[in-house]
Parts: sequence; structure tokens; C-alpha cells
Amino acid sequence: MKKVIANWGNYPAMESDERLFSYDDQLQDIIRNSPHFIPRGNGRCYGDASLAGETINTIKYDKILSFDSENGVFECQSGLTLDQILEVIVPKGWFLPVTPGTKFITIGGAVGSDVHGKNHHVDGTFGQHIIDMDIILADGSLVTCSPSQLPDLFEATCGGMGLTGMITRVKFQLKKIPSSYISQKQIKAANLEELIRLFEEYKHYTYSMAWIDCLQKGNSFGRGIMTIGEFAKPEELNEKQRKAPLALPKKKAITIPFNFPSWSLNTFTVKAFNFLYYNKNVKKEISSVTTYEPFFYPLDALLHWNRCYGKKGFVQYQFVLPLEAKEGLIDILRRIGARGMGSFLVVLKVFGKQENSLISFPFEGYTLALDFPVRKGLFEFLDELDQVVLKYGGRLYMSKDARMKPSMLEAGYPRLQEFKSIVQKYNPDGKIRSIQSDRLELTK
Repeated sequence: MKKVIANWGNYPAMESDERLFSYDDQLQDIIRNSPHFIPRGNGRCYGDASLAGETINTIKYDKILSFDSENGVFECQSGLTLDQILEVIVPKGWFLPVTPGTKFITIGGAVGSDVHGKNHHVDGTFGQHIIDMDIILADGSLVTCSPSQLPDLFEATCGGMGLTGMITRVKFQLKKIPSSYISQKQIKAANLEELIRLFEEYKHYTYSMAWIDCLQKGNSFGRGIMTIGEFAKPEELNEKQRKAPLALPKKKAITIPFNFPSWSLNTFTVKAFNFLYYNKNVKKEISSVTTYEPFFYPLDALLHWNRCYGKKGFVQYQFVLPLEAKEGLIDILRRIGARGMGSFLVVLKVFGKQENSLISFPFEGYTLALDFPVRKGLFEFLDELDQVVLKYGGRLYMSKDARMKPSMLEAGYPRLQEFKSIVQKYNPDGKIRSIQSDRLELTK
């Protein structure tokens, strides 16, 4: 069925012939008869990675295949969302080993983006917890791969933006939790220097992230709020929480009903939001116990929050720089402040080591993610930021990308040619391709 589709950033949008399936043999027939296609899940990557003239959507392919609740091994079809998985595993005392900032992505999307979370410095990316998975290749054949079985295919699929084939089944290891609550601490930092010092001081915490007020100057440059946390132990819960320590949070979502007008996002409104957000915490440090949803998925409480950026949409710019390249963070934040390109969402995290990564985004360093509404001059400005990222030895996240140039990708990913060779091996005619893979010359 042809329809106009876009991913979460609503940029770009295009007409696509979308195919749905429920069974393996259906999918194999579709693949054998399709000239070109790209796998697609819930459309929660930000840019153009799952956009093409023909898409094969996994969203109806969403069955749980097995759940070993004693050992925390979970196996499901690729269209199952993290939200659906959490509803089953949390009451049994298990959690996702790694989760991004939304629970509305499919498990296939989590693999294709090799997602990271607030715990990368401890637990790595999602792909590091996969036991094995099934993939239907471009010729319609079904294969199983794992870190030891077809390891080249496995590595190129984790973070490979769906270019090696259709992921159909994933078996992975869960994380044991003592409760469904998070014991969290929020600490206000007066500037970027203090914020980075806090990351060092609290690096023993499993989960950490910080929000930054990107428009501050002088002594307040880079001020923000750091949030750290651990799953709460029973003795940390109050009396009511102890009665059901593995309870699922109650669903309380608000829907943004329409696209905001483009003029509503400007330097003044970003400054006002940042002032209120920074000062909502009256105390320097606040400790509390909360359910896991506001800790891991704060924006999921606002359904369709992407509409806040208007009809033209937005791009999320996420890069990583080595730990020693803090000057690069300062340089980029200064350029954003000088151009008045403020962003509500500016999230800083620290990545740990990820040895021998083929195409996955993280490496040891600081990663910053910012949202920018699409407007005149934005892409030229982001090209300018790209050069700063390269100067300090960093790279961009393909799952968020909608405008990077091929030279930027090549400079940031030292094993890119090896990745291209593996894609060529399993997808020899470029049958599986997206407008992103063509733009980045991965399949062109």
C-alpha cells in the first residue's frame, strides 16, 4: 500500500509502497519478488535510515517465541516493541540489558541501530547481549548468526541500518532487577566543567546522563542537571512500593494533538524553557525513588512529542568525541550559543570501551545529542559542526542522521570499507537499500 511515511524527525518524508507480513514464508515471497526494499519497524529512528520507495514493515510480526524466566533469556520476532517486552519481563524480575530513551522501538530496530543507553560505560550496546538471531538475506534464504556463527554477518547487522537483511528472530539475555523502581539522584552543575567532573565522580553508577542548558555563557556556560541511578533494592522502597516491588508503572501519557507552528520554537522560548527546567530543582542535590518509566523514557509520556517541532520536522544531531577531547564539546556548544541555535533537548552521556566495533556508533568518550528544527541555514550550520567533530576525532550516529555527507561517514568509521564488503557479500545487488544508504554511498 502506497503512503507517505517519515521517521520520528518527520524529515524527510516520502511516498513508499509499504508491505506487511505475519509469517516467514510470506516474508520470503515478498523479498524474492521485490526489486528493492528496506526493513522498517515502528519508524522511531530519526532520519532516513528506514525510508525507501518500498519498505517491508515488521510491526505485525510481533510474537514472543520463548521466555526463560529462571535464567532471563528472551526470544521474540523482530516486530515486537520494547514496551511490549517490558510488560512481560518486569513482573518476573527482569529488565532490558540496554534501552534507548524510548520504549516504542521494535527489537529489530534496536539491533539495526545497535542502540545504547544510560549504561553504555557498564553494559555496552544492545548487540553485546544477543545470543543469536535469524536473518532473511536478499536472496530469500534464512540464516542464523551469532558472535560465533557467521560472525561477519552478525557484526555487520548490529548497527548496520538493516542493509544485511531482514532480522526475523532475536534471542537475548535480560538483566536481573531487584525491583521495578529506580533509586535516583539529580545534581545541579553550575557549568560544563563541573558537569564533566560529576561524570568522573559518579562513574561507578550503572546509569548516568545529563541535560545541558546550551544557551548559557560566562561562568554558567554548559550548566546542567546530572541524573544517576540504580534499580532500587527492597529496603529502599516505601511501604506501598514494597507491597508490589515489581509492579508495572501506570500508563499516563498525554498526546500532542497537532504540529506546533514553526515560530513557536525560537531562542526566547528555548531560553525560557531552559531557565524553568534548570531551576525546577531548588536544591543542589535531590534523591528519590521513582518508577522506571520517567527515568528511562521521560519523553514517552508525551505521545507525538515530535509535533512540537512543526510540519517541517527536525533532525537530531548526535556525535561522540574521545574522553580527552573536551575542548571539542566546548567548541560545539559555543558555536550553538553564538548562532542562537538553541535546543530544548541537549543530552550528554559517557560511553565506555567498545573494542573492535565494526559499524556501531559508540566508542569511549562523551556523546552529545541535540534536536534542531529544520529551517533555513540549519544544514550549512551542521556541516560546520561536522568539521569540529572530525577535528577532535569524533563521529556521528547513523540512526539519527538525515543529512551527513559520505566523506563524514568514511572519516568517522575506520572499518567502513570492511562493513561495505560484508554488505556486498550478503546483499550483492544492493537489493536492500534506503535513501540513507544511497546518500551515504553504502549501496549506490
